[in-house]
Amino acid sequence: MIKFGTDGWRGIIAKDFTFANLEKVTLGLAAYLQEKYQDGAVVVGYDCRFLSEHFAGAVVEILLKSGFDVYLPEKFVPTPYVAFAINKLKAIGGVMLTASHNPPEYNGFKFIPDYAGPALPDVTDRLEQLINAGAVPSLKEKGKKLTLELESAYVDHLKKLTGLNPGQGTVVVDPMYGAGQGYLEKVLTDFGYNVYTIRNFRDPLFGGGMPEPKRKELQPLVEAMKNKKADLGLALDGDADRFGVVEGERLFTANEILILTYHYLIESGQGGDVARTVPTTHLLDKMARANGFNVIETPVGFKYIGKALREGAVLGGEESGGLSIAGHVPEKDGILADLLAVKIREFFKKPLSEVLEDIYTRYGRSYTRRDDYRTTPEQKEEILKRLSALKLTEIAGEKVVRESRIDGVKWELQSGGFALVRASGTEPVFRIYGEAASEEKLDLLLNEIKMVVLGTVL
Repeated sequence: MIKFGTDGWRGIIAKDFTFANLEKVTLGLAAYLQEKYQDGAVVVGYDCRFLSEHFAGAVVEILLKSGFDVYLPEKFVPTPYVAFAINKLKAIGGVMLTASHNPPEYNGFKFIPDYAGPALPDVTDRLEQLINAGAVPSLKEKGKKLTLELESAYVDHLKKLTGLNPGQGTVVVDPMYGAGQGYLEKVLTDFGYNVYTIRNFRDPLFGGGMPEPKRKELQPLVEAMKNKKADLGLALDGDADRFGVVEGERLFTANEILILTYHYLIESGQGGDVARTVPTTHLLDKMARANGFNVIETPVGFKYIGKALREGAVLGGEESGGLSIAGHVPEKDGILADLLAVKIREFFKKPLSEVLEDIYTRYGRSYTRRDDYRTTPEQKEEILKRLSALKLTEIAGEKVVRESRIDGVKWELQSGGFALVRASGTEPVFRIYGEAASEEKLDLLLNEIKMVVLGTVL
């Protein structure tokens, strides 16, 4: 049974992610595309993982035999570049072979529809139906295989979108052995920045770690910044749709980069409504309300953020590391996010840490955290039953002013903070999120929720 998760179908190479299963998935996709479009062009991209170019080749052959023209790059490319190409070429969709930030033994299949953002549930539900029913497309006159060559157009688009000016700072770029190699370097070098790059070659084992811009994995970047006396360190995950920004030894959270970006958009006259997922910081809400804008809250998954961006939001993001803005594709783009960090320093003429303090002075300080807890499958069922019936009017001495169940169970507090419990869709894991005005209050909040929801089970 093939199941699409938050952002596509993924599996362990040679165990789940096999050529046989990939053929089944691609046949289902081709049947879906024939059902919806009959013909047209499809963009296919792939990342730096083991066998990715060969998996892409297998996908291309099935699409060609199904009558579709296919654009294929000559080497690995980032996911946001594939989305950009779909939009630029007016393609009917695209396939990206990637497992993003997951461990090296994984690969994945992501379908990006014609709107150049992650597929919404109505699309993935239909794909699952066709794939698991063994759907086979009609054989047609073979389509044309074309070379995808839009790197320069993508780079030029990012330059115009971010509005960078010539700079003289020093930046270290860390693509983490992934598909984002070359893009940040090109843009920043063209604007006069002194750029150094680490881990900028293909390694399907990602140096023995994970291609995820978290603190543990970014120590080489921190060390390189010290050696080069760099102003900023910019990292990308395996397919460059997530970002990492380091200043000094400080790794900014995705929430902090979202806050900084929204502040920049407002102060530069580009403000508007903002979209965020359920666990993402409510400081965005305070900023929006203070400036006369609205907040769109969505379930977890950038597909919902992408929809909000298509409907007029100027910024969309999630605490797990996804970000995009108006004028760009409605797909998360780590390259864009990193360049915006450079632009924010340039615009305010001060370090990001100082800009963030200015934001806290104006709107109030905020602390966020996520704690994960593993259970057994049986414990998970017991906890889910408890959650479905749980009613809380007070948490950690604060009144609950709103309860939301659009994705997990979320309690919003009188002070503006919140607590959220979500179950993983694929594992017996619970994630508890919280936001409060102090670290002490946050600890109290998360510990109380843990005891109330999980305490008698774990």
